[in-house]
Amino acid sequence: MLLAVDTATQTASLALYEETRGRVLGEESWVSINNHTVELMPRLARLFDQQQIAPEILTGLVISLGPGSFTGLRIGLSVLKGLAVARKVPLVGIPTLDVVARPHMTQSLPIWAILQAGRGRICAGFYVPQKGRWRRRGEIQLTTLEELCKQVTEPVLFCGELDHRDAEQIRGTLSVETSVATPAAALRRAAFLAELGWERLARGDSDDPATLSPIYLQNPQIDG
Repeated sequence: MLLAVDTATQTASLALYEETRGRVLGEESWVSINNHTVELMPRLARLFDQQQIAPEILTGLVISLGPGSFTGLRIGLSVLKGLAVARKVPLVGIPTLDVVARPHMTQSLPIWAILQAGRGRICAGFYVPQKGRWRRRGEIQLTTLEELCKQVTEPVLFCGELDHRDAEQIRGTLSVETSVATPAAALRRAAFLAELGWERLARGDSDDPATLSPIYLQNPQIDG
């Protein structure tokens, strides 16, 4: 049984994933107004209670590593590091933009995955299919939507933390064909985080809880 936790931004999510049968047993996603500290543990306890599952049966832990809010990332990572050490189960960290892009990898367009970074900035990652697998091309960017649109010269899909004003800006700025994921399709879900984590765990790959650290694009934080 895998537990996946994502507190990288104001969009937070939890999931329990039964890896042996490949199914999501429970999931909760919500918008936290920078209140992860008091919200995470009660929601975790409720998720375990709903599925009548005890933490003792966990076989893996998956955490969203950012980029994102300094406080949000620290809270989620601290909780899962504690569980990993206490329960002696493997821990895997996954870049948050990988989770944003994951549900859109069945379509054919290249993907720009977006996270809001505060003060009009965004974090963006570009994903393309390579040798049958989707991979991020280049580094994660800390930029603005306006500057990002200047880089787009081919049809792409935008997904992630974009509201209707952002979608209108994209469509009004770009002359090439673009697609913008709807709010429901763009929601960052911990079930996709769990799938990504399980792919690594199934290969025998995990991270050291003592050294695993969040991804920050500026010091000390990206404001969420």
